Amino acid sequence: MRQSFAVGIGGAAGQGVATPGDIFAKIFSRRGLHLNAYNAYQSIIRGGHTFLTVRTGPDPITNMGDRLDLLIPLNQDTVDRHLGLLGSGAACLYNADSIHPGTPAEGVQLCPIPVSKLADITKNKVAQNTLAMGAALSMMGVGFPALESALAEQFRKKEQAVIDENVSVARAGYDYATANFKPFAWPLPMTENHYAVLSGNAALAMGGAAAGVKFYCAYPMSPSTGVLHWMAEHARKAGIMVRQVEDEIGVINMAIGAAQAGVRSMCATSGGGFALMSEGLGLSAQAEIPVVVIDCQRAGPSTGVPTKTEQGDLWQMLGAAFGDYPRIIAAPLDIGDCFTLIPEIFNLADRFQCPAIVLCDLLLSEGRLSVDPKDLNFQPHIDRGELITSNGMDTHEEYKRYLITESGVSPRAIPGLPGYTHTVSSDEHDENGVLISDEYTNVTKRRAMMEKRMRKVAGIESAVPAPELIGPRDADVTLIGWGSTYGVIEEARELLQDQGISSNQLQIRWLVPLHGDAIVEILKGSKHTIIVENNYSGQFARYLRSETSFVPDGYIRKYDGEPFMPHHIVEAVKEQLAGNTNLSVPVHEIMV
Repeated sequence: MRQSFAVGIGGAAGQGVATPGDIFAKIFSRRGLHLNAYNAYQSIIRGGHTFLTVRTGPDPITNMGDRLDLLIPLNQDTVDRHLGLLGSGAACLYNADSIHPGTPAEGVQLCPIPVSKLADITKNKVAQNTLAMGAALSMMGVGFPALESALAEQFRKKEQAVIDENVSVARAGYDYATANFKPFAWPLPMTENHYAVLSGNAALAMGGAAAGVKFYCAYPMSPSTGVLHWMAEHARKAGIMVRQVEDEIGVINMAIGAAQAGVRSMCATSGGGFALMSEGLGLSAQAEIPVVVIDCQRAGPSTGVPTKTEQGDLWQMLGAAFGDYPRIIAAPLDIGDCFTLIPEIFNLADRFQCPAIVLCDLLLSEGRLSVDPKDLNFQPHIDRGELITSNGMDTHEEYKRYLITESGVSPRAIPGLPGYTHTVSSDEHDENGVLISDEYTNVTKRRAMMEKRMRKVAGIESAVPAPELIGPRDADVTLIGWGSTYGVIEEARELLQDQGISSNQLQIRWLVPLHGDAIVEILKGSKHTIIVENNYSGQFARYLRSETSFVPDGYIRKYDGEPFMPHHIVEAVKEQLAGNTNLSVPVHEIMV
């Protein structure tokens, strides 16, 4: 079982929950520790409840975990909701002036901080936050200079007096905890490792920059807005033109226009915005213009629960736009993979001149993860496919933009190149791009062009690797997941192993093409199969069945807006192996 330490900070939106979280993350990563952070919040500007979990440890931390070691409630509501999550050995640091924690579980240390005695709260509105950070780090066995340095960076744009005041308040909390509270049994270790801390949205944007994106546009929509923020902040340095567009219809069409001009073009949205992009996506397919669209899934339908996570958009992606056309859909496995996947999918979109969709979700988009910078390849292989960028000095045969080829891929010329004149539109066309549907439809040319485009499907499938089984082949149970459930299933498997249940894992990264034959070949040797996903209807289970006729033995589904915790999967597996049910819907015990 991996060693970890989890801090939960809760309060009302606007009470300053994010700042302690950022500082803890910075200090943990500088000690060479892995971390995973997830912020559960409401869709209002001020008020409501926000609960940030930061989990750290020397081993990879892939999810929020099952328990809290330290609770820092910034208001009474937080302690009322979450005190019950603490078990023996855990602690609760709270403002003794305003919070009354009640009776905790046996072995939980209650740590009241006399905030009004230690700080001038009339001058410093967030004194309780800073005092709690100092006290927490003392109890974790972290030296004060780490916090002093982090505070100086946090307030570097303000006057020195502001930095000095916050350091003084933090010191008071640190010293008070040293004198009055029992330190944690497991001091936070330090390693020689060096990690960066990335959000999924930042990783997606950085992946785009590494892939050579030169045009990015979006309409702000949570949880994808962070991609736009990163792009706008780094646009000049990265040489990327960034535009905020009036709506998602404009976004997709502007992105396709930029791609037609020859640059790599990307946009991001959420499910509601993607719905508006659907017709534009068809234009990309018909005109064979490669474009990458990121969908950061949130709980729907419609406005739904806009600040909560879900894997509910798969079938929207599968059915986006009308008609038959080649497409590529992939789901990143974790935040590091958000970076890695973008160059890969751009290469495929360019090679096969078709739309490509990255199916992310709020859990990854807004979550944070420690990433080894050495794992981020900022100079990935770039394959623009059959892109003609220069006419050179040689003569050539008559250029046909939609030349009928065996692979289905036709050479794509940058508009404006002498000798490569062609027509592009959303209508069906012949090899030259001349429309065939205005006065009469040429059925022979329509059939030939349709078959040309669809021949790309075989090429895409050959270019994409099939999923591989992780773990022992003869395991008691096979857990099948897709996208962001990767890390939590992985940890659940470790917990199952500790309880004498062996398991393996089949995680699907490439959803289209699916490699159905390879998946069935793997699963037909499994003793018991369970599909784990974050939606109500089992969208992947239905998709897998429609493509392969494979029906698993059981399902674990969660659709309350919050991600899986490892014990949810462990308990469901045990329940299903005992034969009590074949559908488990875990109850989320953290009420946010």
